[in-house]
Amino acid sequence: MRLLSSSALAFGLAATAQVADAQPQFLVSELSFGYTGRINDRGEATVPGFSIQGTPDVPEVLSNKLILTPPAPGNTRGAVWADQPNKYSKWVADVDFRANGPERGSGNLNIWLARRGNQEIGSSSIYTVNRFDGLALVIDQQGGSGGMIRGFLNDGTVDFKTQQSVDSLAFGHCNYAYRNLGRPSQIKLSQTATVFKVEIDSRLCFESDKITLPPGYHFGITAAAADNPDSFEIFKMVTMTENLDAKQDGPPQTQQQQQSGQDQAQAQFSYGGNTQNSPRAADNVDDEIPDMSPDSITSSKSQFADLHNRLQSVNHHLSTIFRQVASANSLGEKRHDETAKTVDEIKQLLSRLDRLDKLDKLDSLQKDITNLQRDLKDMKRDVNNKVRDSENALKNFLGSNHGTMLEHVAVSASPRLGRIIFVIIGSQIVLVAGYVYYERKKTLPKKYL
Repeated sequence: MRLLSSSALAFGLAATAQVADAQPQFLVSELSFGYTGRINDRGEATVPGFSIQGTPDVPEVLSNKLILTPPAPGNTRGAVWADQPNKYSKWVADVDFRANGPERGSGNLNIWLARRGNQEIGSSSIYTVNRFDGLALVIDQQGGSGGMIRGFLNDGTVDFKTQQSVDSLAFGHCNYAYRNLGRPSQIKLSQTATVFKVEIDSRLCFESDKITLPPGYHFGITAAAADNPDSFEIFKMVTMTENLDAKQDGPPQTQQQQQSGQDQAQAQFSYGGNTQNSPRAADNVDDEIPDMSPDSITSSKSQFADLHNRLQSVNHHLSTIFRQVASANSLGEKRHDETAKTVDEIKQLLSRLDRLDKLDKLDSLQKDITNLQRDLKDMKRDVNNKVRDSENALKNFLGSNHGTMLEHVAVSASPRLGRIIFVIIGSQIVLVAGYVYYERKKTLPKKYL
C-alpha cells in the first residue's frame, strides 16, 4: 500500500475527501487496479491482486481497461475478484466503467462486497446467484427503464435464484442512463462510521445510516450479456481508507440466537445496532498499565489509584478476551473453509470411485468381448477345417471316378466308323450296278411290234 500522490488521482482524492468528512485518504493497493492509467504496468494480460474468470472465454485485459463482456458474441459472462479481503471498517471504493451495445442490447453489471465471493458467486449476476453473504450493487435496465442502480443485501439465508421477484429485495435505487455515453461512468461506494453511501458521477444515488458493512469481505465485479449483448468495460477500481493501520481480520460477531437447538451467528450486517463488543472496540484500549505496589497506598487517593489500576487490569483482560474471541471467529471461518474444501475433496474421491466402478464394468465388458472374439475365431477355424475336408473329399471322389467316366464316354459316345464305311461302300456298289445295268440296257437291240 502507498499514499496516492499521482496527479491523475487528484480529482478522485478531492471527491473522496468530501465523502469521508474531509479526512485524508490512502490507497489500498492490493484492492485497487487501473489507478495509474494502466491495468498492468508490466504489460501482462493479468490484473495484479485480482483473479479473472469468464464464460465461455476469460475476459480480455487491455492496457487501460478490462473487457468483462465483449461486443460479440452474446450470452457471455465475466468476473474479476480481489484476492485479498477488505480489512477496513471505513473505506471508499471507486469503479470507472463503460457500457456499449446495440439499440436494444441488454446486460447487467454487478459490484459485490461478499464474504466468499469468488467461491459462492463466481461470475453470476444478481438473477443467477444462489445464497451469498454481502452486498450487491446492480446496474441494468430493470423494468425497461433507461438504466437503474440498485442495492441488495443478503446474510446468506436468501437464495436469490429461487426468488420470483428479485427486484423487490432492493433496499435502495436511483435512475441512471449508463449505456452508450461514450465516456466512463464513475460509481462510488463509501462506508463511514455513520452512513453507507452510493454516488454516481459525483451525484448522490442513495444512502442509509442503518447499514454497516463489516471488514473481511472481498470486492468483486461481474457482468452478464444477453443475446443482444452489451459490452461492459472496467477502467479502474480504487479502494481507499483513512488509516492504513486500522486493519481487522474479519467481520465482528453479533449476538447469537438459538435455532434448532444449535447456536448460529446472526447476519454480519448491522442495521444501526450496537457494535461496541467488537474487535474494533478492543483495539482502542490503551496499553496495559503496570500494577501499583501495596506499600504506596497511604491515602484515599492512593487507594483510588489502586482501584483504578485494578479496573484497568480487568478491562485489559476483557479486551484480550474480545480479541481472542474475534481471533477464534476468524479461525472458525478458516476451519469452516478447510472443512468445505475437505468435503469437496471427498466428493471428488467419491466421483473417482464411481468412475473406477464404471471402469470395472468396462473391463468386464471388454473381457466378454474378448471371449466372444475368441469364440468367433474358434468357430471360423472349425468352419475352415470343415470346408477344407469337404473340398478334399470332393477332389478324391472326382479323381477316382474321372478315368472310368472318360472311358465310358469314349466307348459309348464315340461314332461307329464300320457302319459309315459299310454305307459308303454299299452306296457305291449300288451306283455302279445301276450304271452297268443302264449301259447294258442301252446297247440291247430294240424290239418292234
